[in-house]
Amino acid sequence: MPKKRSGGGLTGTQQAAKFLGVSVLSGAVLAGIALPAFGVLGLAAKGTVKGFDEIPAHLKTPPLSQRTTILDSKGGLIATVYSRDRTVVPLKDISPHMQKAIVAIEDSRFYEHGAIDLKGVLRALNKNATSGGVAQGASTLTQQYVKNVFVEEAGDDPEKFAAATQQTLGRKIQELKYAIQVEEELGKKTILKNYLNITYFGQKSYGIEAASQRFFSKKAKDLNLEEAALLAGLVQSPSRYDPVNDAEEATKRRNIVLQRMLEVGDISPEEAARAKATPIKLNVSEPKNGCITAVNGAGFFCDYVRKSFLSDQAFGKTRDDRRKVWDRGGLTIKTTLDPQAQKSTQKSIKRHVYKSDKVATAVTIVQPGTGKVLAMGQSRPYGYGKNETEINYSVDKKAGGSNYGFPVGSTFKPFVAAAALEQGRPPTQVYPAPYQMPYPDSIPMCDGGTWHNSAKEVLENENEKEVGPYALKKAMEMSVNTYFVQMIEDIGLCPVVEMTDKLRVTQGDGTKLPVAPSPLTLGSTAISPLTMASAYATFASRGTYCSPTAIESIRTADGRSLKVPQSTCEKVLNEQTADTINTLLGGVVDSGTGQQAGLSSRDNAGKTGTTDERRNAWFVGYTPNLSGAVWVGSPTQQVKMMNITIGDVYHSKVFGGQVPGPIWRDAMNGALEGWDAPTFNKVSIPDGPDPSKKPDEDGEDSGGGDGGDGNEGRPDDGKPGDGRPGDNGGSGGDGQQPWPGISLPSNQTGGGDNRGGDNGGGDGAGD
Repeated sequence: MPKKRSGGGLTGTQQAAKFLGVSVLSGAVLAGIALPAFGVLGLAAKGTVKGFDEIPAHLKTPPLSQRTTILDSKGGLIATVYSRDRTVVPLKDISPHMQKAIVAIEDSRFYEHGAIDLKGVLRALNKNATSGGVAQGASTLTQQYVKNVFVEEAGDDPEKFAAATQQTLGRKIQELKYAIQVEEELGKKTILKNYLNITYFGQKSYGIEAASQRFFSKKAKDLNLEEAALLAGLVQSPSRYDPVNDAEEATKRRNIVLQRMLEVGDISPEEAARAKATPIKLNVSEPKNGCITAVNGAGFFCDYVRKSFLSDQAFGKTRDDRRKVWDRGGLTIKTTLDPQAQKSTQKSIKRHVYKSDKVATAVTIVQPGTGKVLAMGQSRPYGYGKNETEINYSVDKKAGGSNYGFPVGSTFKPFVAAAALEQGRPPTQVYPAPYQMPYPDSIPMCDGGTWHNSAKEVLENENEKEVGPYALKKAMEMSVNTYFVQMIEDIGLCPVVEMTDKLRVTQGDGTKLPVAPSPLTLGSTAISPLTMASAYATFASRGTYCSPTAIESIRTADGRSLKVPQSTCEKVLNEQTADTINTLLGGVVDSGTGQQAGLSSRDNAGKTGTTDERRNAWFVGYTPNLSGAVWVGSPTQQVKMMNITIGDVYHSKVFGGQVPGPIWRDAMNGALEGWDAPTFNKVSIPDGPDPSKKPDEDGEDSGGGDGGDGNEGRPDDGKPGDGRPGDNGGSGGDGQQPWPGISLPSNQTGGGDNRGGDNGGGDGAGD
């Protein structure tokens, strides 16, 4: 006897059963007629529809979320990323065993009925009516496909997912109408293909191809009978029948599928018996999702690609739009990463800096004239464990880098020199450059104001024997701090600001550089390695700046090509200026502070940098082919690199040419192997005065202090040369003594009374 509700009458389920039964008998089978308002069925308003005709007639089927494949410039795999692990395949690439197994267990009358299996509906409704609940379902494969479309559209939104999976008659009626449409428009084979590609099989695998790879490490087209039956059985409850965690339950479920295949005539009794007797044999592949799986240490580059995509309006007007495109996936992204350069970079990093060291290193290589990022790596791997990090030390904060970047020290000095050359100062420019001096009292600024040394700050050179006068060539080779501060006093702050703007040099947080002598001369401000490598690439390309770019092409799952923003290249320097800088920085690696970084087989140039208390050390260098920046230091800026072991090598003091320099050298040697070796367009620059000799009042040399080269490699502290500190050297007498081809500003003679003193702090930035 039918079960009555407490208030009398039939239950909602029983009324629906009665209604559908009458409809079937009268030939009015859901499609083509309006269902009456469901209020008469005694259903709650929530989760129902007002009428069959009011349901939208077209089912929107969003593209299935799939894996995105990220490739290097040669087509090699870097990583696969996805919000859902899925690879859509055509029906011909799905094993016939799999096709038969899923139909047998989920909808054995699939090829016989329309959108709705009326026999199944009546059977289920009768069963549920007598049980007083939902004891049996009657959804066809088509209806299940429609439901999966709703789930796919909901994505990771919990509210949308709940709405897509709610068990209400309104939802069921909605699925029924869309199922009718799908049957009419797609046909059985397409529905089956779509279902097998959309449904969830457990273990984070969506679609049959991902499931086959996950559980058996093979393609879906190669599944045998028992493997297909196992996967078909998972659909009903992926967690309950998971063979990884419960082989016994999975075996029982698999055998139920095999029995059903036997009953419907898909397999013979012999095939069923053999398959049932075969133990489950898994060959599980761990999901390889995300940049953490990137090869050759390219995890940070992979993440840079992702963030570049999400920040570029070419891929969507809003970040949310771009996020949806990325999460939907199915993209094949060919990047600029050069596998040879990347391998060489990682090899050099591992050789020189260990991930367990107190300090880290980051290396970035770009191509002059194109802006292509060819390599990006660091000593602390991409990850979440000990001595690992997700922070990309090579890039700005907005691209996943540190909050501010890292102080660059004397690698900033070439920007000052380029600004002076653009202002008409000759490459033979001489300044007194004492060992120690106060910052200038006042320097004009771009806004018409004046910077004042109100704190009476003092700076000094790296070594007491660095006592001028110096010309630009020697000052650059030795990285003489006081020389470049006097240069900025001469030309003003504004030309340097204009120069760094042209070279797109900003702080790591994206803000402009502070307008003051220390950050605009000695590099006390924090900048990212990618920014520095791109700026130096402008010198290599004879004055053309190209914005960094990491993506060459993108193809969608259906074969369309997306428009990819290109690097923006602009001529920002006079070629003569760039050629002069190339010549000056060539001297740094030939005979200056960067000798340990120099390449022997091709033209190269670069600059060393070391900051206050040895917290950061840099080498930024380039050839006509490649430009690379190397930073070494503590990401938290808490480690002073003195009496420290890095990569099993002890250093009493770390210098830019001593640790970052060899990293750059080894990375570039490998990256450039097999490349052509073009040369720079060098200019002739006279050596200038010898600061080790002090001219007397009659213009004759009188000996003076030792002078030396005043920088890195000396036996007692790692600096070259063994000379003693000078005896205040000489400043060129009264400033009127000429040197052939040398320019000495008349207001820059004398040097300063504090030169050679042992008091005063100074910025300390530089080598």
